[in-house]
Amino acid sequence: MAFDLKRRLAAEGLGTATLVATVVGSGIMADRLSGDVAVSLLGNTIPTGAILVVLISILGPISGAHFNPAVTLVFAAKREIEPFAASLYLLAQIAGGIAGTLIAHAMFELPLFQVSETVRTGLGQWTAEAVATFGLVLTILAGLRFRADAIPWLVGLYITAAYWFTASTSFANPAVAVARAFSNTFSGIRPTDVPGFIVAEVLGALVAAAVVGWMLADRNTVVSPIIVKGTE
Repeated sequence: MAFDLKRRLAAEGLGTATLVATVVGSGIMADRLSGDVAVSLLGNTIPTGAILVVLISILGPISGAHFNPAVTLVFAAKREIEPFAASLYLLAQIAGGIAGTLIAHAMFELPLFQVSETVRTGLGQWTAEAVATFGLVLTILAGLRFRADAIPWLVGLYITAAYWFTASTSFANPAVAVARAFSNTFSGIRPTDVPGFIVAEVLGALVAAAVVGWMLADRNTVVSPIIVKGTE
């Protein structure tokens, strides 16, 4: 990384805060403007996909634009980020996410500190989160391999689609799940349901990393040459 750790952490915190403020804020706005849940979800989806394109484009060169503990864990497992930095990334993402929730509440003149009562649990929800995060990590890793310049759009478009094809509306992010537990609004999740989401997200991310590692491995196995005595 060309930037020092402090600046990278600032980018991760700022990016996650902006992402969550967009998710929660657009959910509040959509819910206020429409009594139709489908329309409200659409109003929540488009801003989320759009802000991801913006944030990854402007902050990616600084920190890698993870904004997601599951993504950071994958890169740590691949040894592309040092463990100490990865642990601080996770803290910055969670703190930034909670700050984003508070900012959204402040903008809409709601009580800053809330506890969500929205029930999001069950096998279908957990499966959806595993699938959503699997697809996100697949998109990132394969995108980095083949179209690194298109990563902002690939991630933004994937999340836009995943809002609608997953039963959970694709949190796909432990920091976002934690942050949304502090908002009793359209985008909220009951705190007791958060652990199930986090476990599913981490599992989905790790499975995706394993699948991509196998699928994109070099086709030609490198074999050490056999040196025959007298022909070295």
